[in-house]
Amino acid sequence: MNRYSLNQATTKHWPLEDVVAASAKANLDWIGLWREPVQEYGVEKAARLVAESGLRVSSLCRGGFFTAATADERAAAIADNRRALEEAAALGTDTLVLVSGGLPEGSRDLEGARAMVRDGLAELAPYAGELGVRLAIEPLHPMFCSDRCVVSSLGGALDIAEQFPASQVGVVVDAYHVWWDADVLRQIARAGSRICSYQVCDWIVPLPSDVLLGRGMMGDGSIDLRALRTACEDAGYTGPIEVEIFNAELWAQPGQEVFDTALARYREHVA
Repeated sequence: MNRYSLNQATTKHWPLEDVVAASAKANLDWIGLWREPVQEYGVEKAARLVAESGLRVSSLCRGGFFTAATADERAAAIADNRRALEEAAALGTDTLVLVSGGLPEGSRDLEGARAMVRDGLAELAPYAGELGVRLAIEPLHPMFCSDRCVVSSLGGALDIAEQFPASQVGVVVDAYHVWWDADVLRQIARAGSRICSYQVCDWIVPLPSDVLLGRGMMGDGSIDLRALRTACEDAGYTGPIEVEIFNAELWAQPGQEVFDTALARYREHVA
């Protein structure tokens, strides 16, 4: 249980102070944070809050979105990612999760979009190394390829990550996005020391109309979360395991109720 980390997105409408307090009360070691609520609260203030509670930040979500139609938009994305790296360092985490971005508006050039991701990483990786924060490429399920993430498999993420030092660029193994892949266990083994995070939730059926909010509580769906956890451990990953669930029905429930359920389900289906 010392690896458990509740990603802040799971209790989206619960104030940061409450998430931190509940995690500390439960004697947890970790918490996962999101940029927007942290920025609203204040990065330095959030860093103090977490540190004084005795917690550590497992990751900061999210950077990325490198793909854009114009050079100015791509430059703005690089600048924002530099700020995200600085925020991650200030919060004391070594992991900035990246969602790479989908196809630029009006484009069908998938390889060109993936080249933009590589180019963005090339600009940021040295700075990430200076700050001691790894750029963690998160592949998303192929249904998000057009609008959110042109990196659609763990193998594809590794093809990009391996062009950079492992101390600067790694990958996220998010069960929701990779469980379907017949090659996922081999790719997890290949990832080895590049694994920056293992994230868990469940794949429920039927999916809601808004598939972005289709993640389920562990145990409510189809994913063998413990098998993926074991594969990550066999590859050498023993770091935090984040519960990250986007689900409007969960977000409408009291934060403490979701917190307690997530912790219980993690014990039952992941630990």
